[in-house]
Amino acid sequence: MQKAKLWPTVVATLLALVATTAATAPDHGGGQRPTPTPARAAATTAGCGKAPGLASGTHTLQVNGKSRSYILKVPDAYDRNHAYRLIFGFHWLGGTATDVATGRTVENGTWAYYGLQRLANNTAVFVAPQGLNNGWANNGGEDVALTDAVLAQIENALCVDTTRRFSVGFSYGAAMTYALACARPTVFRAVAVQSGGQLSGCAGGTQPVAYLGVHGVRDSVLGISGGRALRDRFVRNNGCAAQNPPEPAQGSLAHRVTAYTGCSAGHPVEWAAFDEGHIAAPQDGAGGDSGSRTWVPNEIWKFFTQF
Repeated sequence: MQKAKLWPTVVATLLALVATTAATAPDHGGGQRPTPTPARAAATTAGCGKAPGLASGTHTLQVNGKSRSYILKVPDAYDRNHAYRLIFGFHWLGGTATDVATGRTVENGTWAYYGLQRLANNTAVFVAPQGLNNGWANNGGEDVALTDAVLAQIENALCVDTTRRFSVGFSYGAAMTYALACARPTVFRAVAVQSGGQLSGCAGGTQPVAYLGVHGVRDSVLGISGGRALRDRFVRNNGCAAQNPPEPAQGSLAHRVTAYTGCSAGHPVEWAAFDEGHIAAPQDGAGGDSGSRTWVPNEIWKFFTQF
């Protein structure tokens, strides 16, 4: 990633956030991927059937008296009568909406929206919100309120399938995605939490939502034990059978994906552990990020598109 100069500061800040959050927050074997959840009929929005009211690019809005922004990517050859998946991508601490929308920190274009834009191939609407101070403290729920406002604006202007809204994020962006899983479980169909911690809160947090956790066994910024704790909340909420999924050995430079069993209908939980540190695009057999060789986007896309 193009972050060598900033990364030590980002790491130190995240570690401080973890320490503060840990002091105040409440506690909360490889398997085959389960049979995909049967597709549900699309629930369409007010934007369906009319000329698009928003175009790709940066948009601003007022939320709780503050000016906020997000970057939107509308599919090429947008069809006003087709209800599209909607995917939120939240940036990491010190990152930006532009970093997510372009993929420039790992591999420009290939890594856009965490590698999902390429895989979607114009079948989804993507949005990258911008955090205050390039983070997601979510003070007083203001970043959840931002998400609500962005959803309302997009769905009034574009044709979206409200049964297929998703969120993904890395690090602080993962923490924000987790906060949405807790606070908006009936709004988002599934989430992918990459190397996250409980930094953005968890208002609610008692209802099921389809959950994919991805975490490095050697993560020294947001340790894997915290990632397991986030996962286990939704193992319980989703009624899955408790287990300790197998994880790759340190030094293996491999990954292992486990699909939990016994989960309630439509609420799968999967856990993908990899032998690396606090990175977003791990690759098997080599260290560091690689937008073209990482296995993570394919796992997330498979998880999201089962719905």
